[in-house]
Amino acid sequence: MHEQLQRLRDEAQRLVDPDTWSYVGRGSGDERTVSEAHDAWDRYRLRPRVLRDVSHVTTDLTLLGGVWRTPIGIAPTAFHAVLHPEGEVATAAGAAAAGAPMVLSSRSTRRIEDVAAAIDGPWWFQVYVMRHRDITGALIERAAAAGATAMVLTADTPYVGHRARTPALARGIPLTDDQALINVHGHFPEGAADYWELIDQRADLSLADIAWVADICELPVIVKGVLRGDEAVDCVDAGAAAVWVSNHGGRQLDRAISTAAALPEVVSAVGDSVPVLVDGGVRDGFDALTALALGANAVMLGRPVMWALAAEGAAGVAAVLEELTAELRHAMGLAGATRLTDLDRSLVAARPM
Repeated sequence: MHEQLQRLRDEAQRLVDPDTWSYVGRGSGDERTVSEAHDAWDRYRLRPRVLRDVSHVTTDLTLLGGVWRTPIGIAPTAFHAVLHPEGEVATAAGAAAAGAPMVLSSRSTRRIEDVAAAIDGPWWFQVYVMRHRDITGALIERAAAAGATAMVLTADTPYVGHRARTPALARGIPLTDDQALINVHGHFPEGAADYWELIDQRADLSLADIAWVADICELPVIVKGVLRGDEAVDCVDAGAAAVWVSNHGGRQLDRAISTAAALPEVVSAVGDSVPVLVDGGVRDGFDALTALALGANAVMLGRPVMWALAAEGAAGVAAVLEELTAELRHAMGLAGATRLTDLDRSLVAARPM
């Protein structure tokens, strides 16, 4: 793990209460998928090119019409107010300072419009299709109106995976309903009794929901939670503008394959038809380089951003993104690559056992 990231993780654990730390860090089941995530990237080794002019190396990224200074961005994670009083507004400010992509979660604890105002550039909105579809549609419309340039449809959560809960916490979440429901409370049908039931994820999602989301906002739809090549192709055929290799940080189906193992199959299956993103276990610039060489167009961070937010707010978020990007840039130069398009599968090999 990058030294800066380890420091922020240790500081975050010191600052937040044990229940909150458990909520952020835990996975589902026996947490095997969580424990295997980083080691899976370490199974690869680099095959550098030499005698290349690497006097100028850039990590600039152009993706789905957006332009950023780094391909290392922020994956959607819920309820940032449990870690910092400014919540997702601080996270967005950190992303903007680093010139990094950010995806805002449907489970944000700050108003969509307030978070959007803190981002100086393109951003994406994560979509859970909720049991009450009208609420989902309203959030999509609000995000698009606030400036979101793509929607990220989370496909791997028909219901929440079994995770160890802290008995003292309602629903296992250390925050109030007012915080958790800040973006949805104005969209509930009259007379609704159980707000949480209405915003739980639907269990009947299908490929048709890709077009349903796109029709509401007329924006590109990225499908997140893909771990198989055949399913990636199905998503593209159904209208996905990109696919995102993710196992939900190990918080859904325990023993699911690592994203490092799934990425090559997905990239091979979709070819150049759509971009591919990946998250899961990335902890330094070398992990990011490996993912990009394996075919990812962007690499997204989950827990590391939460650690940084808890430890140092917006400045911590920016620092993590900038430090990992600097490490990626340095590693790219040593590998003989000056831009992201120079990275390809020939640069990586499986580690000899």
